[in-house]
Amino acid sequence: MVAFSPSLAHAAGDDVQPVDFTHNVVDAPAPVPGAVFGTAPAVRTGTAICTTAAQLAANVNTDCETTSAGPHNETSIAVNPVNSQNMIGGANDYQLGLNPGGRVSETVLSRAHVTFDGGKTWSMFPLFSNSAYQATGDPAVAFDASGHAYYATLGFRFVGPVNAQNPDILVSNSGDGGKSWSVKRVAAGSGVETSVGDLLDKEYVAAWGTGNAIVTYGDFRLGQKGALISARIFASVTHDGGNSWSTPVVISGSLDQAFVAVPVVAADGRIYVSFLNTTDLATGRDDYEVVQVSPATGAPVAGPVKVATVIDGATDYPIAFGRQTYQDSVFRTWAAGNIAADPKNPAHLAVVWSDMRDSATPAPSDPYTAKTNSDVIVSQSFNAGATWSAPTALKLAGDQFMPWGAYDSSGRLRIGMFDRSVDAANHKYGYSLATETGSGTLTFATAVISTATSDPTTGDRWFARTVNAAFPSATAFLGDYSNIAATPDGGVVAYWTDMRNDATFAGSTGHGEDAFFAKTS
Repeated sequence: MVAFSPSLAHAAGDDVQPVDFTHNVVDAPAPVPGAVFGTAPAVRTGTAICTTAAQLAANVNTDCETTSAGPHNETSIAVNPVNSQNMIGGANDYQLGLNPGGRVSETVLSRAHVTFDGGKTWSMFPLFSNSAYQATGDPAVAFDASGHAYYATLGFRFVGPVNAQNPDILVSNSGDGGKSWSVKRVAAGSGVETSVGDLLDKEYVAAWGTGNAIVTYGDFRLGQKGALISARIFASVTHDGGNSWSTPVVISGSLDQAFVAVPVVAADGRIYVSFLNTTDLATGRDDYEVVQVSPATGAPVAGPVKVATVIDGATDYPIAFGRQTYQDSVFRTWAAGNIAADPKNPAHLAVVWSDMRDSATPAPSDPYTAKTNSDVIVSQSFNAGATWSAPTALKLAGDQFMPWGAYDSSGRLRIGMFDRSVDAANHKYGYSLATETGSGTLTFATAVISTATSDPTTGDRWFARTVNAAFPSATAFLGDYSNIAATPDGGVVAYWTDMRNDATFAGSTGHGEDAFFAKTS
């Protein structure tokens, strides 16, 4: 979810909610304190905003902007199945400007980062010609089998100078590899965060065949003063390339504390959706659930079925600003991952997440006292999600978090992750790829694919907060996920939030947040 300025949108209170409701659309600092919303430059869809120079390094920065540079996070990537040289990356994209008198303007409109040469050069294309929305967030991208692209986001409007309207679910589609886009509203939020209404959040998209796609999202039903009534998962489908979408249907069954849904299409065309549900209200721990839905309507067919209990409760992590974090850090985190489907065996699925089962719990609430060891966890099913294996942890040193799984073309599970095992102090991270030694073995070899480390604990330009004098200007926001995708040749592409490059804005310099790309076999 996109991070907005507290001066522009009301941040959630510290009341305890039974679901991870604190991961809402306005609950993070602005990249520059005191920023006010501006208007993004009017560039018509189909027109490249800019293009990078050719880059042949192992890691590539896909951001081509320099004059209105801002951070990028929450990266999503998809590979065109009919042209593997064509890839689309999505990211929260902050456009910043410095007005006369030193006033900072901020617009947050996700763009499509597009390559047609396998990642050597990247062009940035707008999703809208003229947007009715001041901001979008939670980007998710997919191609169907014919090469038609889909880009899902939340869409925000603002009511006066303070409250953001609860966002809409938007899905744009492109028939030319990601240059030109047409946007459709799939579902409308209602109210604001502090009122009665529906707060829609964390949408994700998958696609198949010719012109078929599904988008899933959470609906937090709010009562008086924004009190949480329920949280359910909805799905909507298109069969005409995103020009029209079905009426959304509830797919979380009787579970009503559900959030962060991700769909996947299996090799036989069946569709599965993973999501978290806060089942244990005493501890706040979540269960991972999987539901099978109809490709025709998006309606539930089987489940939800419990995969496992996730060790992500109220006392399992240290806390910063009321949110879960890690050792010597203040950026928010959670356990969420995704579901992946084996292209060689349509009944073989895996759910990937991270949690604190190998860390000392209960954790000290102070992150500068806590010593954390978050690990990536996997559970798999060989019977189309009817039953699931006991969770298996990838036991690496330090913290690994925000994992994303994808099966490669040979049926091996690959998992991308932020990885602090690169630093004995458990501060800096690299981006790593775990590769299953054989399909279904759940044994992995892990390699760091980032060529430089990132330090979120100090010296940051964006979202900076100082809680401990020994760690000045720590970042409070890295985004909530980064992705990988399999390629037709058996490889993997990764797309993550990287902080190796410094960023300078308004005379201040610190670590940046850039969308970095790598391809590996």
